Amino acid sequence: MKRPIRVLIAKVGLDGHDRGAKVIASFLRDAGMEVIYTGLRQTPEMVVNAALQEDVDAIGISILSGAHNTVFPKIINLMKEKGLNDVLLTGGGIIPEKDIAKLNEQGVGTLFPPGTDTKEIIDYITNYVKEHRNF
Repeated sequence: MKRPIRVLIAKVGLDGHDRGAKVIASFLRDAGMEVIYTGLRQTPEMVVNAALQEDVDAIGISILSGAHNTVFPKIINLMKEKGLNDVLLTGGGIIPEKDIAKLNEQGVGTLFPPGTDTKEIIDYITNYVKEHRNF
């Protein structure tokens, strides 16, 4: 790859717990990725617009609020509208397995529960980008 992988990390909605997002952002940076952290209380529109402006390869959503069945479909639909078809949408947080399967069917990538080994997340993003992005 000719440049570092660019990842946008976001917290959508009223979920004010950003410790996990900051930890993941730190690990991704340590792995050589460029990380843009949008901070708290973002809307899906704000996240997708930032992804466009920053030309990211992946979007990671940290969600603990239980709004995953609303947030992820909204973001994936906005990504399709804006032509971000080769950008990975992934994330993590408290998401029941039955909901994860439904979100995956809608186009959301792997979703990681709390306690996932950070190497697994780094490898997943790296492999996705190598396979789907051309730069």
